[in-house]
Amino acid sequence: MHRRRRTALSVSVALLAAGPLLAACGSTAHPGAAAVVGGQRIEVSALQAEVKDVRTAQEKSPQSAQLIKDSGQLGRVKLSNMIFDRVLARAAEQAGVSVSRKEVEVARAAMVQQAGGEDQLREQALTNGGLAPNQIDAYVQRQVTEQKLAAAIGARTQQDLLPALVKASKALDVDVNPRYGSWNASQIQLADYQAPWLAKAKQPAAPQAAPDEQQGDPGDSVSTG
Repeated sequence: MHRRRRTALSVSVALLAAGPLLAACGSTAHPGAAAVVGGQRIEVSALQAEVKDVRTAQEKSPQSAQLIKDSGQLGRVKLSNMIFDRVLARAAEQAGVSVSRKEVEVARAAMVQQAGGEDQLREQALTNGGLAPNQIDAYVQRQVTEQKLAAAIGARTQQDLLPALVKASKALDVDVNPRYGSWNASQIQLADYQAPWLAKAKQPAAPQAAPDEQQGDPGDSVSTG
C-alpha cells in the first residue's frame, strides 16, 4: 500500500446472492452475540441494525430490486467488516497508530470532491460498497487507519499488512456465532467467505460486483430473534 490518501470510493464489502431470513439470535455460548472479539460482544441487534440501514437505503434507490438481489449475504458481510475493524484497531494500537476525527473528515471531503458531491458519494457507497449513508464515516476511518498502519510498519501493499493483522486477530481470540460461520485468524475473514480487503490486495484498483455464487446465507436478516 502506498502512502497516499485514497480519493475514490473502493469496494469495502462483497455482496453475494440472496439467502433466507435469520430465524433465531445468538449462540449457546454467547446468547444474543453475533461474535465476541477480545472479550467484547458484537450484538446480533447491532449487526441487524447495520443490515436494516442498508436495506432502507436500497429500498429508496431506483436500482432497489437489483441491489437487494445482489446483497443476500449482507449480514455476513457486515459482521466480517465489524470484526475486521476491531482487528485493525488492535493492530494499529500495537503499532502506535491512531486516527483523529479531523483526519477522517479530511479524507471524506476528498472522497466527496472526487465523487462530484455528497449525493454522488452516497450513491457510490450504496451501489459499490453496500454502505448506508451513516456507515460511510466508518468506512473512511478504516481506509485512513489502513494507510497509517501501512506507513508505520513499512508496508507497501495490503498483503504486507497481513502479519500485523494476523497477530492482532489471534490475540483477540475471535469467537463467531456458528450461524454466521467461523473466524479464520490467519486469513482475517469468516471461513468460506472471501474478505474484500484480500480481493483488493490482488486487484487493488477495480471496484467490482461480486458474482452470484453462494446461496443460503443465514445472516441476511433484520429480524429480532
